[in-house]
Amino acid sequence: MGAGSTEVEAIVGRLGLTQGDIVGEMGYDEDVDHDLRDAVADFTGEELIDLDDQSIDQVVDAGLLWWRDADGDLTDALVDSLTLLADDGAILLISPKTGRDGYVESSDISEAAQTAGMSQTTSVGGTQDWMITRLSRPRAPRQPRH
Repeated sequence: MGAGSTEVEAIVGRLGLTQGDIVGEMGYDEDVDHDLRDAVADFTGEELIDLDDQSIDQVVDAGLLWWRDADGDLTDALVDSLTLLADDGAILLISPKTGRDGYVESSDISEAAQTAGMSQTTSVGGTQDWMITRLSRPRAPRQPRH
């Protein structure tokens, strides 16, 4: 079930995406929020790239990772999602909200992200059924000036 289009557009505006960003998608299934997917494509002006297709080798600026508790090992999925992610890109982990079928504990998300070498930057309320967690690679430490 999707949220209203105005609500979804506001959510997409808070995800850190920009016009022209190439966005990939993993974990697509019939339960995804199609309004959210459409709003991301409209916002960036680019179609979503199916990263579940093993023949795809295009680097993306962001990845939508739809994830449910029964989908397997989240750490493995995050590591896999990094292979085509730009160095300054982000993974937008989209998981069912508390009380929804397939809900993922926030502690499991934090642990998987840390193990995969990522850090949680923000959580966005998401849509009626989905929570969005923005994950990124840690920034490289600043080099001291000599």
